[in-house]
This record gives sequence, C-alpha cells and structure tokens, in this order.
Amino acid sequence: MTGRTTIIAEVGVNHNGDLETAKRLIEVASDAGADFVKFQTFKAENLVTKKADKAEYQSRNLSDTESSQFEMLEKLELSHSDHLILKSYCEERKIKFFSTAFDIEGIHYLNSLGLKMFKVPSGEITNYSYLKALADIGKPVILSTGMSSLNDISNALEVLLTGIKKENITILHCNTDYPTAYSDVNLMAMLNIKETFKVNIGYSDHTPGIEVPIAAVALGASIVEKHFTLDKTMPGPDHKASLDPFELKKVFTPIIGNSPLCFKV
Repeated sequence: MTGRTTIIAEVGVNHNGDLETAKRLIEVASDAGADFVKFQTFKAENLVTKKADKAEYQSRNLSDTESSQFEMLEKLELSHSDHLILKSYCEERKIKFFSTAFDIEGIHYLNSLGLKMFKVPSGEITNYSYLKALADIGKPVILSTGMSSLNDISNALEVLLTGIKKENITILHCNTDYPTAYSDVNLMAMLNIKETFKVNIGYSDHTPGIEVPIAAVALGASIVEKHFTLDKTMPGPDHKASLDPFELKKVFTPIIGNSPLCFKV
C-alpha cells in the first residue's frame, strides 16, 4: 500500500469474457494512475444453479429477462491461462493485478498465484468458512459491506482477526445497487465504521459520477474502488454503472495528487 489513498480500478466482469478487452482495460487503469486493477475469479457452476434468475439490476442493465444468471456468468469466467496472461500484462504495464474470489477454491487459487492481498465481496461477509480461509492464510484483507449491518461487520471482523492483524484489515463502505443513487450513498456510514471498529476505512463506489469517491478521500478513505469500462454502452451487467476511461482518469487525478478538489469536511 502507498502512503496516500490506495486506488483500485475495478474491471469486475467488464471484459465480457474477452482477453483482449481485459488487456485494454489494464492499459486504461495503468494510464489513469491506479495502484491495482481488479478482476473477479469464479466458476459459474460453483456459484449459482443453472436456473437461477439474474439480479434485477443485471436484467435491467442487460435488457434481458430470459437468460439465467448461470448463462450470464459462464460467459464471464476467466480461465487459468487468462489469469496468467493478465497478471503478466499487469507487470508489464506497471500496475498490480488483483482479483476477488467468490468461494474457498478461488481463494486458494489466487493465493497460489502469489496475491499479496484479498478482497471479501459484500455477499460473503456472513460466510464463516470463506472468512476463516482468509484468516488461515493471514494476508491483508479488504472487506466490503454492502447490505450488511454493524453486527454482520463485527462478526466478520471477529473471524478475520483470528489470523490477521487489525492494521491489515480495511473495511469498505459499499452500496449494493448498480448504479447507486446519490441520495443513498451516506458517506457518514464509513466514518461510523471507523469509529465503531477502530479500523482502516475505505469506499467502494457504484455511483455514476466522479464526485463521491473524491469526497470519500476527503473524509479519510485509505482505499477507494471504482468500476470502469471501455464503453458504457457495451453489453453486460455492470457497464452502465461504470466510468469510461476519461472519467476514470478525471476521478483519480486529484486523489493521486492528494488534493480532493474543493470538498469541505
């Protein structure tokens, strides 16, 4: 981690299952000055049943209510070869490769690739086995908190602390709505997390603009995470809630310079 706010440029599944698109996204993240570019590591068959419906926002963003979540996710998987190629390309572009695992198998796989840090997605904050696997590895962890209560956070932190020092845990305030309405952001929740648990804090942003992550930095976020895409009109569940390359650079520039524009706190 750097002395300033750590910046994670979140690809997620915005590569649409295409390796060349993924490499272009790495280039965009590197050019924007991000510290990490983050993907998602999963196998659809381990996450959902073959008949599971897509989330409402996924159907809305895809304009598709017919195909299943399994069909959507299967097209977005990254193979072992893809992971190796993308990790190597990140090294070439001077940016750190990062990915979120969605099950224990994925955790151990990413650990085998030499990742120095792990990200707990919001949906796994109550998954004891998942959290314990991370605690057993003992590497730094970023914990997202979308849809969770303070009690959920407390329980997750208790598990993680069995193997990870508190100073190596960062808790991200997060809204699990894509895109997130400005009226629902509530950055004060981030400060409440800091005060309640005495931990490093950050913000995972899904708003459509650039203002909120900059404001989060002004309030003391040590990590900010922002979804981005090559083109918001591309087909896929998350493109519409992501920044384009120009916007990504615009939001990261003041953060990198430790000058969060004119926000007052």
